[in-house]
Amino acid sequence: MLIGQVIDTNSAWMAEKLNELGIELYQITSVHDSREHIIAALDEAFGRVDIVLTTGGLGPTKDDITKHVLCDYFGTHLTDDAHVRAHIMQLYKDRPDVLNRLTATQWQVPENAEILENRVGSAPLMVFHHGQQILASMPGVPYEMKIAMEEQILPYIESKVESRKTKDKIIHKTLQVTGIPESSLAILLEEYENSMPESLHLAYLPKDGVIRLRLSSYGGLNEAEMEQWFERLKTLTADYRIADTDEPLEVIVGRLLVQKGQTVASAESCTGGKIAALLSKHPGSSDFYKGSVVAYSNEVKHNVLHVCQQDLDTYGAVSEQVVRQMALGARQVLNTDYAVATSGVAGPSGGTPDKPVGTVWTAVATPDEVYTECFHLGKLREQITDRACTKMLVKLIKLLQ
Repeated sequence: MLIGQVIDTNSAWMAEKLNELGIELYQITSVHDSREHIIAALDEAFGRVDIVLTTGGLGPTKDDITKHVLCDYFGTHLTDDAHVRAHIMQLYKDRPDVLNRLTATQWQVPENAEILENRVGSAPLMVFHHGQQILASMPGVPYEMKIAMEEQILPYIESKVESRKTKDKIIHKTLQVTGIPESSLAILLEEYENSMPESLHLAYLPKDGVIRLRLSSYGGLNEAEMEQWFERLKTLTADYRIADTDEPLEVIVGRLLVQKGQTVASAESCTGGKIAALLSKHPGSSDFYKGSVVAYSNEVKHNVLHVCQQDLDTYGAVSEQVVRQMALGARQVLNTDYAVATSGVAGPSGGTPDKPVGTVWTAVATPDEVYTECFHLGKLREQITDRACTKMLVKLIKLLQ
């Protein structure tokens, strides 16, 4: 993580789950694989919080030092654990090559730690007590960490930490808006924000043309009071609001399509399958999403999506005429109610004075009409394609609503 080779996705997921329990996350720290740095980070953490969660460094290799450092920190030593050993033997019963002398170190655990079951991995889950504070150590592999948190660590925390009173409960509510600059939105909500109590906070979270507004109460309001403030926020943003939840746009699209019993497909040129990846990302997507044609070349646009060759020659691939036919072609070929299409200049080369880098034509074919729109989405390739995907999903949401 500290050289940028691995991205920390664990912390964001853990923060969300902790907030659901009413536990405020104070700080996220990435530490070097060094005994001194880990100990310094633990000292700092115990100086400010009740619960410390660590992930990573529990494997059998030389660079995995977390378990040994925790032994030093809590004044204990490693000892064989028969239950962990039996679990590891069962886990790898069909893979004898894995059961070697390094794997055997995995069933050595700190003597004064509580050991919780890691159902899907060999690294034991360890809980240490530091006076009234606790530390839970988990694997860093995301799928192992998530199962460990949900099945063991979160229930453990709930059972050991005194429940917060209702007045101390953390409450978050989020809505999503589009079609208004962040600064203009802040002006629109200025009087609202000035009237909020101190325990209430409004965060602006913009990304690719959509702004999430997160209203947070840190112990000052109950659910009913929070709902009143949220309803006021919804009323003020009514002209721009596309969702009253923090769900991904593709999830909202899917739910709306399922409610209507309808389906969608995509025809993509400049976005190269990104819309397809989003629409098929979540469980249940087969109920509304049929497929995609990634028509990167004009040959595919013509032969598969039936785009008129004369229009390709006359207007070019990045044009209203072509993207309209791409959407209609996808809807026909894949037999769906809706189809979205993109064709643009993602750069860094290929731009012209008439169609500079960042120019993207989009289309949505519905059962009754085809809606087209041209956007200028920046200069950076990834930024352009990400924004194009967002524009398509937002347009689809608006039409479905």
